[in-house]
Amino acid sequence: MPDHVRPPVTVLGLGPMGQALAAALLAAGHPTTVWNRTAARADPLVARGARLATTVDEAVRASPLTLACVIDNAAVRQIVEPAAVALKGRTLVNLTADTPRRARTMSEWAGSHGVDYLDGAIMTPAPTIGGPSALVLYSGPEDSWQTHRPTLAHLGGSADWLGPEPGRAAAYDIALLDVFWSAMSGVAHAFALAQAERISPTVLAPYARGIAELLPDLVDDMARRLDTDEHTADVSAIASAATSMAHIIEAAVEHHLDVGAVRAAHAAALRAISAGHGADDFSRMPQAYAVGASTSPGVDVVAP
Repeated sequence: MPDHVRPPVTVLGLGPMGQALAAALLAAGHPTTVWNRTAARADPLVARGARLATTVDEAVRASPLTLACVIDNAAVRQIVEPAAVALKGRTLVNLTADTPRRARTMSEWAGSHGVDYLDGAIMTPAPTIGGPSALVLYSGPEDSWQTHRPTLAHLGGSADWLGPEPGRAAAYDIALLDVFWSAMSGVAHAFALAQAERISPTVLAPYARGIAELLPDLVDDMARRLDTDEHTADVSAIASAATSMAHIIEAAVEHHLDVGAVRAAHAAALRAISAGHGADDFSRMPQAYAVGASTSPGVDVVAP
């Protein structure tokens, strides 16, 4: 498609991800308007042909489609609320990471102001945007998705619509980030424990990668077992896993290391055992976490 027929797009927020989004749109030939609280961040994009708006209202009026990518949905609301009249009849795609509940709240706000709303979750780092490995998930009204799908496709890689429920993309995001940060925290804790035992991280690393390579098959197996409710242990059971976790806790405590994360996993395993599932496969563990979430006092990580 010739450059001159590309629809214009506005990008609000020019952190590393916002800059990557705007750069990808410029590279695809979209007239791109940008806005950021610190205007100087737009300089490299302006040098490439972007137009810098001095206000959010001006930025929104420049395009039928606005992408927002900032720190959280509270910041999105603070930015777009003064421009609600300008946004009316246009589409806001919120690519800001936050909780599913807040995504639904943003959708309700948009609907009350006559703004079409899609929620999005960017699942790959900023350097991938515009390239074949990028992955962005979307949820919200299908007609809005279909209207802007050709433009959003220029962000690169895969663009998957998950359905009309506005919190769906954020729910995927939270679950997948749980995988990532739990795993990375486990790696960091493992290196701390290894160093306490005078094992070089670079010496341990090949063995750690070997452990990590077991995970893809285990992820698929757990998903299958959860979908079919089949938890007969073929190799090892939750009781065995709990014993292994107890050993990790004991060794880490001896070296005065924080054991909060592994202790939480151990507590979930003990709940599963107490419920009579000690001989079952580890795939029973999600149920044990659900029980913990409903019975642990004083746990409330949802900000008002």
